[in-house]
Amino acid sequence: MSTATNVEAVAVNTIEWLSAPQTTIVVPVYQRQYRWDIGGCEQLLSDIRTVAASADDHRHFIGSILSAHDDADAPEDLILIDGQQRITTLMLLVAALHHSVRDTDPTMAAELERVLVRQDDPDRTKLRPHEAWADMFESVVLDRVDSTVDRESRFDDNYAFFRSQVHADEAPRIWAGLQKLEHVSITLGAAANAQQIFESLNSTGEPLRDHELIHNYVLMGLSHAEQREIEHDYWLPIERSTGESIGAFWRHFLIMTTGREVTSVGEHGVYSAFRQSFPGSDVDALRVHASLWRDHARVYSILLDPSTAPDPEIAQQLAYVSTFGRASSPLVMSAYRDYETGMLTKEQLIRTLEHLQSLLLRRTIVGVPTDRLIARLCRARAVGEEELVQAIARITPSDERIRVALKYTEVPHATYVLGRLEGVSDPNGFDVEHIVPTAPSDSWSGDGVRPWGELSEDEQNSHRALAVTLGNLTLLEQSLTERVFGESFPAKAQAYARSGVEDTRMLQHEASWGTAAIAARTAQLTDRFIEIWKRPAVTVIDDDGLTPILDARRHRGWPAGWEREFDYIEYRGEHWEVPDVKYLFNRVFKRGWADNRAAVLAYSEQRGGPIYDAKAWNGHWDQLDESHFLYMGWDSQYMMAAVQGVLEASGIAAEVFVKYSYIGDVM
Repeated sequence: MSTATNVEAVAVNTIEWLSAPQTTIVVPVYQRQYRWDIGGCEQLLSDIRTVAASADDHRHFIGSILSAHDDADAPEDLILIDGQQRITTLMLLVAALHHSVRDTDPTMAAELERVLVRQDDPDRTKLRPHEAWADMFESVVLDRVDSTVDRESRFDDNYAFFRSQVHADEAPRIWAGLQKLEHVSITLGAAANAQQIFESLNSTGEPLRDHELIHNYVLMGLSHAEQREIEHDYWLPIERSTGESIGAFWRHFLIMTTGREVTSVGEHGVYSAFRQSFPGSDVDALRVHASLWRDHARVYSILLDPSTAPDPEIAQQLAYVSTFGRASSPLVMSAYRDYETGMLTKEQLIRTLEHLQSLLLRRTIVGVPTDRLIARLCRARAVGEEELVQAIARITPSDERIRVALKYTEVPHATYVLGRLEGVSDPNGFDVEHIVPTAPSDSWSGDGVRPWGELSEDEQNSHRALAVTLGNLTLLEQSLTERVFGESFPAKAQAYARSGVEDTRMLQHEASWGTAAIAARTAQLTDRFIEIWKRPAVTVIDDDGLTPILDARRHRGWPAGWEREFDYIEYRGEHWEVPDVKYLFNRVFKRGWADNRAAVLAYSEQRGGPIYDAKAWNGHWDQLDESHFLYMGWDSQYMMAAVQGVLEASGIAAEVFVKYSYIGDVM
């Protein structure tokens, strides 16, 4: 067997590899910027804690690191082709450990220092990033205070996170876990094609999707027999129930159980949420959880195909709800499962589904967004049915707004709306008929006397404006639609007389059709609309687009426009002019410090920040009192998570709302 001559691959201990005196790693200029955020650091730290607590012979594999020797300038240097993000993050963690123990444990500090700095030059780091941000990296790792360096960076954010999470007394355990990390070191020879190998490592095959990661995570660590049992008894039934929608099922299940928004955008947001809600347990506890997943997956299959629901009336309601897409599935899945188990009556389930339709349809009609609503409703439902009704009523537009909107607004989901208004349970085989055509020909006439071409410009504009509104629409059998296409109203009326839809048939009695007739019919149908899609009879305010703080978006990094994300904040009845998450973070923690200091301190101690009793590292700090300091150098995602967390821990999250600015809505 021949031996490779241009590629050397060997499994190595990562810390030993980094500690070797000859190891100096250079990030080439073509590499992207360092982009790991606190979420990635949190996952890495969790993995290290897990392997630290495992048996002595257990190891954690972090993948492959691809490098090449720089034969031209410095033959001893390794040019890092793939692995920059992982190596940089490990260096920041080691630096945080080093700075936390250097005054108390010189032996460990010396071991950590061998990973960080060059043996021949202690003022230079072993990892040399792109020259554009090398000074920033070294100022963090070497703990330099440099007033000329902008202190806001991913290096600072992630270093601060590690410092906040790992205290001196835990440092030995984290260091032990770090020493259990392994990787495959791939070193290229002079004749190897670095770019081709990089693409082969990173571009071949499909990346694992969230549900596949969940599957691996659930089964990992079980015996083969246990894996086969869980796979056969639980996972395969989940796959059969959800099919190609299995990824959506897991996202909706997590929204239902956590009452928090779970994004499918970014790097495995669903998988991360799953790991947080299910941190792992023994096989007996796993069976309990897996049984719950399987039962809800079966319910989800009914939502995917409402016709499979055993009760025809409920099946009809589920089909109605599906008109608005799948976003409401977490709430519907929860309610339907409770109906199956006897915790909810059929009447209560149908009432919930009717309220949900009213909410979604009314908000669409008045032009208010319908996204990011369901998590808050799941939270309310977890409290009780009365709380759910109040939560729905709060965000359902009033009858007055609906009456105005229906006069002038195009009807959304017109087939569904007309089907319910006109008593057509199955609108298949029907078309939505525009009595005044949306684009009339010059010969079209509403009374058989004056053709369209003789109407004034204002008259034509009035007709066009109302052509898409409720009063000008009706359902008509497709066979009749073909006959009336382009015809004037008198000819249409004769065809309408043959319709099986009573509302359509009644149009034959109209002498003519124009704006007055449309307005009169709109008023008539609006009364019926408000009766069918009722607003819950609860006296609460219409929040007009306020977002509960627990549903506020967590942005990765600092996207364009973040400085003007909010119009204002409603804080327990107070109106705060707060433009962005940095101001919000600072104000919430300062207010909490004044109102409920014990709760704020308890939250900070549990999470390892953001309040500390000393300015333990360089960065932006705000002083709360003589002995407590608020660190302000976090990334935006951490700041919003901390705001949500401390308000929830203080028991006042339900009283805080965000009003997004125009920029915030489009971010």
